[in-house]
Amino acid sequence: MNEAIKPGPETSSQAASLPQLSVVVPTFNERDNVTVLYRRLDATLKNVSWEVIFVDDNSPDGTWDVVRALARKDSRVRCIRRIGRRGLSGACIEGILASSAPYAAVMDADLQHDESQLPRMVALLQSGEAELVVGSRYIEGYKADGFNKQRAGASAFATEIARRALKVEIADPMSGFFMIRRDRFEQLAPQLSTQGFKILLDVVATAEGKLRAVEIPYTFGARQHGESKLDSMVALDFLGLVLAKLTNDLISLRFILFAAVGGLGLVVHLTVLFIALELFKAPFPEAQATGAIVAMTSNFILNNFLTYRDQRLKGFGILRGLLLFYLVCSVGLLANVGVAFSVYDQEPIWWLAGAAGALMGVVWNYAMSGLFVWRKR
Repeated sequence: MNEAIKPGPETSSQAASLPQLSVVVPTFNERDNVTVLYRRLDATLKNVSWEVIFVDDNSPDGTWDVVRALARKDSRVRCIRRIGRRGLSGACIEGILASSAPYAAVMDADLQHDESQLPRMVALLQSGEAELVVGSRYIEGYKADGFNKQRAGASAFATEIARRALKVEIADPMSGFFMIRRDRFEQLAPQLSTQGFKILLDVVATAEGKLRAVEIPYTFGARQHGESKLDSMVALDFLGLVLAKLTNDLISLRFILFAAVGGLGLVVHLTVLFIALELFKAPFPEAQATGAIVAMTSNFILNNFLTYRDQRLKGFGILRGLLLFYLVCSVGLLANVGVAFSVYDQEPIWWLAGAAGALMGVVWNYAMSGLFVWRKR
């Protein structure tokens, strides 16, 4: 039997060629910004061995193609093009774990984060003073050229909720600009969520105060090109992350959304059933079947748009997914009824039996939908 090939000891020339810093930049439709950011990094990090890892969620504008053109000219530029996966947190996690540098920075591609602070961040980590350095918007010295009042107010409100609910001690856990020791990040990575936008909050909350952090002020610039990716879903992602951390990751945002859609589906089912019986005078079996099909269809559409938006089905995949969803929910209904009958036999309390059956149905549908309908590619 052949022995496993083990890497030899690292030579001094190999060590010298490794970057000290990996700058991880998640991107989506940022083709007009990535070249400018690359040039700024090159100008700023003259005394630091660095690389930049652009993690692109298959941007329709071809951001990944621009990055690859840069990479052909400079080996310090790397591109991870993600197909079938979306989300800033997941992109940051993949980028940092793809790095071999001892330090990893996360910053946006929109040119709003101040890259001139990166050398200072590296120095703080190298000195051992910190394991995490955060570019903060809530300490003295911060300047905001591109932070409107509405966005600033929402950010401050979310920050206060996060600090109170999760007991995080840094002033700006919602910041998207930070640098961390990669070895410490790797220790936390298995517990981090790939959903949502607030990767720093997840890191700090998961560390539970065991991460030495230093905050520094910076100038928040104005976006030069493209559009902000912030929308109403960011609020849901944030609340879901807070709830997940409060329950020690027992309840995920995706499960909450799936259950909420299921509750709405029940309303749809009963509404269609009522209309079919009262307005169209349909026999009950036909009315019940119609209500079930309409409810399952609406649940599928909402889950595809909302719950699994980072794995959204498109084209022919929608029809295939819908048929699989019908099958999953049909089996889930049998599981629901079976559990309800079993509980009722043991304890004839109708609402307890009904709730147990409904919970079983939701858990089954959620688990099987993730495995077969919206499975990760």
